[in-house]
Amino acid sequence: MDYTTIIVAAIAFCGTAVGSIAGIRASNKLVEHRLDRLEKKVDLHNNAVERIAKLEERCKSNSHRIEDLEKQIPL
Repeated sequence: MDYTTIIVAAIAFCGTAVGSIAGIRASNKLVEHRLDRLEKKVDLHNNAVERIAKLEERCKSNSHRIEDLEKQIPL
């Protein structure tokens, strides 16, 4: 067997391996970026849910106060 064939095959293999690894790394960077953005959106959503829960509690409390005041003051 000719050594040039083996050398060309080895060079081709190295090129394929480097290209595959570079592609995988680029894909991983994109996935990590998207996950970071998604985590930020989830954090914003969770913050909004907590704030809404607090507002609902205040609304209930205010409704009870209004009802108590209406009972005290005849209209």
